[in-house]
Amino acid sequence: MKKQPKLAIIKPVLGTTGISDTDFLARLNKVFEGMTNNPAYPNPPVDLAGFKTAIDAFDASITASLEGGKAAIAARDKRRADVTIMYRLLGHYVESACKADMNTFVSSGFIAQATANRSAAQPTGVPSITSVDQGSTGQLLASIRPVDKARSYDLRYAPVPAAGAVAVWTMITVANVKPATSINNLIPGTLYQFQVRAFGKLGYSDWSDTVNKMCT
Repeated sequence: MKKQPKLAIIKPVLGTTGISDTDFLARLNKVFEGMTNNPAYPNPPVDLAGFKTAIDAFDASITASLEGGKAAIAARDKRRADVTIMYRLLGHYVESACKADMNTFVSSGFIAQATANRSAAQPTGVPSITSVDQGSTGQLLASIRPVDKARSYDLRYAPVPAAGAVAVWTMITVANVKPATSINNLIPGTLYQFQVRAFGKLGYSDWSDTVNKMCT
């Protein structure tokens, strides 16, 4: 009997244990943005307007809980649980609807799980940012040097912080390195820093060296 080919399934990362509220909030917003008006996902199991309402409620509850108080913390945890259910339902839908196409999967805003491999192969090599060029006002264009066997790339950027401060990164998932990736809505006169990493069959590479560029 002819052996059937193994079906390649792209599974999203759905676990939320150990993820901070602010990191989870960023992940939720990325999924909402990726799936809104996305023709690859015409029939999501969750109403996206309702999903956004739940995200905003969770966001507000995080702020309220910062002042402390058992009631505020309990309300935050309840909002997180509510939006987690929606997030997981959407993730399972994306797993099926993307039809094992990585570009389609990445467009959803979800993060793909690293697949298990029995060989001693290592994660993909580290990509690099070859240049960051000025686009229109408030826009920078980042060019990425690809690496073999990469399925997608994470490009992150942040204003260069003051001495002793921590960078606040914003991350973009990039399916194709050409043309250069546009980063929009930046603040003219601000110096930004950029890093990139690759996602391959065995997971993520290390982050690249940092490249700085002033936005005009």
